[in-house]
Amino acid sequence: MRRRRFRPIPVRMLVPNFITLLAICAGLTAIRLSTEGRMELAVAAIVFAAVLDGLDGRVARMIKGQSKFGAELDSLADFVNFGVAPGLILYFWQLHDLNNVGWIAAMIFAISGGLRLARFNATMNDPNKPAFAANFFTGVPAPAGAIAVLLPVYLAFLGIPQPPAVLTALYTLLIAVLMVSRLPVFSGKMVGMRVPPELVLPVFVAVVFVIALLISYPWVVLSFGSIIFLACLPIGWKSYRDQEVKAAVQEAFPDAPSSADAASPIPPSTEAKSPSVPIRPRKQDNRSPRPH
Repeated sequence: MRRRRFRPIPVRMLVPNFITLLAICAGLTAIRLSTEGRMELAVAAIVFAAVLDGLDGRVARMIKGQSKFGAELDSLADFVNFGVAPGLILYFWQLHDLNNVGWIAAMIFAISGGLRLARFNATMNDPNKPAFAANFFTGVPAPAGAIAVLLPVYLAFLGIPQPPAVLTALYTLLIAVLMVSRLPVFSGKMVGMRVPPELVLPVFVAVVFVIALLISYPWVVLSFGSIIFLACLPIGWKSYRDQEVKAAVQEAFPDAPSSADAASPIPPSTEAKSPSVPIRPRKQDNRSPRPH
């Protein structure tokens, strides 16, 4: 009997997986650095893993290298990089002062990251999801939650005194609750994949400027970015609610014209189809009225 041979795998299917494996290496390295007390390098490794997480999916879509294996590997990487690693960094940084309470807070954050990823995978292809819901995440994404939960660490690197360990534990639990909540959060899918030709150079300049700021002033950029992200969460919730109400109104009254239809003028084709009947002028009657 002939031995079964597997088909060769294209290189384009392997490139996104290499990026994901590099992100896992960054997350595991962050755990090691946190145990050694090198917190700045540990946080930098988490940020590097978040950048790689944003690249692997886009690269896979650009080169058509999506696969089920890659999706599962990406979920595993997100759990390690944005669930386990940030929780351990916070524990070795300050939460260990609370003994078991601090360890429980770190574990709850890590478990919340895993639950959030499991729910995302389970509801990815939900047919009952409305069309506008594709522009929103359900709950705070794991990479954003990992970057935001380290806000007390960024502020400490800037010279601000450390908050009490109890306050850090409560903040960690708050981010964990936001990750497993049903809160609608803006997704990066709202940003188009195509850039107009006249905006190519400004986009390049903006990207280089942001990267330069992140390298030169990393803790300032991460602190302001985390605060702005948390402040924008109510805006995303309001936008989702407005679109949900609009969709419900359109479903209840499908024949009702929208505001855009009401403001649009009558198309020329409709006027052309209307029958035109010539109007004859009435003759002037110069006769005197008949006497009664």
